[in-house]
Amino acid sequence: MRVRNKPWAKDKIIEHPEVLIPNPENYKEKWRAWFGNDHPLHLEIGMGKGQFILGMAKQYPMINFIGIEIEESIIVSALEKWLEDPQPNVLFLNENAQQITTFFAEGELDELYLNFSDPWPKHRHEKRRLTYPDFLKSYRAILKSEGRLNLKTDNQGLFEYSLESFSKQGLQLEQISLNLHASNYTENVQTEYEEKFSKRGHRIYRCTAIFSQ
Repeated sequence: MRVRNKPWAKDKIIEHPEVLIPNPENYKEKWRAWFGNDHPLHLEIGMGKGQFILGMAKQYPMINFIGIEIEESIIVSALEKWLEDPQPNVLFLNENAQQITTFFAEGELDELYLNFSDPWPKHRHEKRRLTYPDFLKSYRAILKSEGRLNLKTDNQGLFEYSLESFSKQGLQLEQISLNLHASNYTENVQTEYEEKFSKRGHRIYRCTAIFSQ
């Protein structure tokens, strides 16, 4: 999907370092000190416009949330939502997820979310999928022992690929749902894409994968 350019986004981001953190590599191994507590630390990769992570932050005030999004013109929408209703337990990073081991120390995170990531369906783009083995190795490095990865998508091909990738990397699978909105899972917080796709009748797939060390 083409992103509508917002030429004012960069300046807006710079104006709010209290939530949209510049130079996040300076906080590696120090994120809990930034939040001022020792609460669990959860990361959403590809947070989009922020509906999910802000909803989670409000629902779980005893968890610290960090969202990462590479597109300035998208993450600025999350910033605007935060400014309307600030949540003290959430931060944003306008960065590339390929660099997450630069921003987080070994075992620093408790949980990770991948919501409606780009499926990159062509085989030649396999390495760009966020559940490709190289990404999973990075996640393993920054998650604590028994850390959890939560995946949601409407793309059956990506879901099947991800389950296979998780299995090959030795992850333990649980809470696999082939139709999330028809299941008895009661803790779901929807993303913008999820709302749009489910209204169109798309099936939503979900699973949790555990990184046993």
